[in-house]
Amino acid sequence: MDLESVADELYALPPGEFVAARGRHVAAARTAKEPALAKQIAALRKPTLAAWAGNLLVRSAPEQVDALRRLGEGLRAAQERLAGEQLRELTRQRNALVAELAREARRLAAEAGQPVGDAVQHEVETTLHAVLADPEAAGEWAAGHLAKPLTTRPGFPTTASAAAPASASAPPSRPARKRHLKVVEDPAKARAAELARVREEARTAERRARDQEKALHRDEGGRDKAETRLDEAAARVAELTEKLRAAEEAESQAREALTRARRTAAATARTARESRRAADRAASELTTLETEPDS
Repeated sequence: MDLESVADELYALPPGEFVAARGRHVAAARTAKEPALAKQIAALRKPTLAAWAGNLLVRSAPEQVDALRRLGEGLRAAQERLAGEQLRELTRQRNALVAELAREARRLAAEAGQPVGDAVQHEVETTLHAVLADPEAAGEWAAGHLAKPLTTRPGFPTTASAAAPASASAPPSRPARKRHLKVVEDPAKARAAELARVREEARTAERRARDQEKALHRDEGGRDKAETRLDEAAARVAELTEKLRAAEEAESQAREALTRARRTAAATARTARESRRAADRAASELTTLETEPDS
């Protein structure tokens, strides 16, 4: 037994079966006198529904995993080159593939007996977008051991933010002449104003996203602490259950030994009583013979 194989097994299970199965593995590692492995197994977090659905997708559609990782590499390369048209085409491919994979994850979850709703499907999409934006997230997802949905790291370039300057840098349409006036709006100023507006919107969206991510991390921290307490309690229950089983077995053996000892003692007592009666009879006969007169 090793951590990788245990993690593969646990994260393939429906979330409702995770804690009990982990407890069994922790108890087995302790029985095998591998405390370090037991501690590592106990540290594995129970996956949320969205994380489990993402893991299910990795196991059920490995070819889609490779396709998404290749698309992410292409998107990141396009961002670095600021290839606007290529980036827009890859973005269309991204949106289509992410939506398709999220629907597939939802279908697989239903087939596995764990239907999920729109909120979980949206969290799967968020995970897939993070996979496209961040190669570290892609590697984490591809391992199939997610415990919670992935989000794009703050400050990491996203496809949406990269696409905004490209669209903003497109040549503006010819400014319309003002009726009755000969004044023509300066195209350079109009383009600069539009670019400034788009940049401000992007900064505002980034601030909002960071605020939401901070709130999410705070809430997830509370959830993780609660899950840790639950996991520790479950591991303790598994340990005590094993000790109780051993104690019950020892008690059963002791009861059997006591029953045998009582039977042996009862048999010995009967033999002793019979021996005493025989001795008393012999003594009585001896006394009688000794008191009879000699003939």
